[in-house]
Amino acid sequence: MKISVKEGKQLNEYLVLTYRLLLIMAFYSAFRILFYLFNTELFPNITFNGFLTIMKGGLLFDLSAMLYLNGLYALLFLLPLPFKFHKSYQIFLKTLFVLFNSIGLALNSIDLIYYRFILKRTTYNVINILENETNMTKLWGQFIIDYWYVAIIFIASVFLLAKSYSFIKPRAIKFSNRWFYPALSVVALTIFTGFSIVGMRGGYRHSTRPINMANAGKYVNTPDEMAIVLNTPFCMIRTWGKKSFTAYDYFETEEELNEAFNPLVLTDSIADKPKKNIVIFILESFNKEFLGSFNPELDNGNYKGYTPFLDSLAQHALIFPNTYANGRKSIDAMPSILASIPALVLPYVVSEYSSNHINGLPFLLKKDGYNSAFFHGAPNGSMGFDSFANVANFDAYKGMTEFNNDDEFDGMWGIWDEPFFQFFANEMNKMQEPFMTSVFSLSSHHPFKVPDQYTDAFPKGTLPVHQGIGYTDYALRKFFESAKQMPWYSNTLFVITADHSTQAHYDISQTSVNKFQIPLILYSPGDSTLRGVNNELAQQIDIMPTLLNYIGFNKEPYIAFGKDLLHPENDRFAINYTNNSYQMVHGDYVLHYDGENLISAFNIAEDPYLKHNLKNTESGYKNSLPLLKGIIQQYNNRMIEDRLVVE
Repeated sequence: MKISVKEGKQLNEYLVLTYRLLLIMAFYSAFRILFYLFNTELFPNITFNGFLTIMKGGLLFDLSAMLYLNGLYALLFLLPLPFKFHKSYQIFLKTLFVLFNSIGLALNSIDLIYYRFILKRTTYNVINILENETNMTKLWGQFIIDYWYVAIIFIASVFLLAKSYSFIKPRAIKFSNRWFYPALSVVALTIFTGFSIVGMRGGYRHSTRPINMANAGKYVNTPDEMAIVLNTPFCMIRTWGKKSFTAYDYFETEEELNEAFNPLVLTDSIADKPKKNIVIFILESFNKEFLGSFNPELDNGNYKGYTPFLDSLAQHALIFPNTYANGRKSIDAMPSILASIPALVLPYVVSEYSSNHINGLPFLLKKDGYNSAFFHGAPNGSMGFDSFANVANFDAYKGMTEFNNDDEFDGMWGIWDEPFFQFFANEMNKMQEPFMTSVFSLSSHHPFKVPDQYTDAFPKGTLPVHQGIGYTDYALRKFFESAKQMPWYSNTLFVITADHSTQAHYDISQTSVNKFQIPLILYSPGDSTLRGVNNELAQQIDIMPTLLNYIGFNKEPYIAFGKDLLHPENDRFAINYTNNSYQMVHGDYVLHYDGENLISAFNIAEDPYLKHNLKNTESGYKNSLPLLKGIIQQYNNRMIEDRLVVE
């Protein structure tokens, strides 16, 4: 874009600066409205008055972001330089203004769409995540193609910003004494500096902490609505270089803490059992809603879903319809499932504590004579999966390189699921039993393509992802057809779950809790005890202790934040982190807690749509607070102190 300064109405320079900064505030408010309109179905409980409160609260965060992005511009604008009103200097200022604010508009534009995939505003840690991707140019290109209208919105907003900038221009203030103007400029700079400090911090009192993303909870009824209050530039700035974990001392003694929650699992009383093979499928973006067998109540009992094979398998397996993911992104899943480490605050694998010692499932099973391998059809190194597989102590990692046939490349993410699952089955045929393996699928990921020969083979459904779900389900069918012919099949426990949830069609799937719902299936062809439906709470971090107890692991104690799902006496809960607050389901209640204050509490049994905050009207939920605080303190403090293994 060619930057120029055309003739416009001339005003006092301080009024011009005020106008231009207010212009940015107006753009941020407009993007807040767009953000809501693009994602209306994800916020079903917002009323008109509630939205007005959100818009008002959002101004505080917009002001902070605007001042951060325009501090340099304002400084150069206010300095009493002798060439201040020269045309070339004014063009330089306009270029600076448009450039910095284009970054803010770009970030807000991206989250118009990206939010629906991760269900939170984009933060700085996404940069750490994207560093592991080798095909970023192609991914961005595909994003622009699929969501071209967002690119148009961004370009139009930058164009409008540049045009509006020049609507008025500053004129010099003339004084009879040549020292008056520099003195006035110093006063103006002092006032603006003070205003900026207050605006960036979100308040003027000495006791006021700088606002952070959690402060958005003041303006909402449910935590998921905090994403509307916030803006993405603010979230990026506030998380830039921040440490991800804070030490807590809710409980003064170790005994009190362990009574509230203790992640130590003792194994000396567990009896030996025959060692079954363990095969774990981590399915990309599989929402609970996609499986008919997990949703018998939908459509008045007539819902079919998009996974005919998994639904047929569920008739011969033990399924957990109330299972929750412990994170919102693919990189959250491996630590949760394979090491019983939830993704609270930030993904463990991109935090500063990613080098901590952990007792992953393959590490522990190795002590029981197991061989292990992790499979992912993407280019080796994608998402940092190979790095975590190494940290978790897998014996081998097999990706697109080992598959060694680029003819099956989907053009975007990696190898199509069907051929890669066949490769997975054949590679296990080469492994010595007992073995533990895991495969992470990828075809049900945006842009939700299927191989050309299957263009019309699977239902298109109501969402773009549905066709991809049908294809991966078919790939699973073909895998099991092949695996049944292999000698290790009958002595194997299959675990089928998902990395995270994704877009859903039904309103009940849009609540802050149900946005984390995923399937969990335990199937072993030789074990009739793993049959039926278990409606108790389950979560990804429960998988590791469940598997270890199932195969009779008793070599040493270990740390796990989840519980054995096959032990009926365990106190079930599900925890995750959403919109800057801990979310825990326990008993009939779901709690949202920011680490210091309870934000909301809902009776999920009586109020499944989470419309009635019971924080100030009921006390039943308070019985769950010690457990929640115990989990947070154990998790954060052990992470900081590198105590995720038993010494």
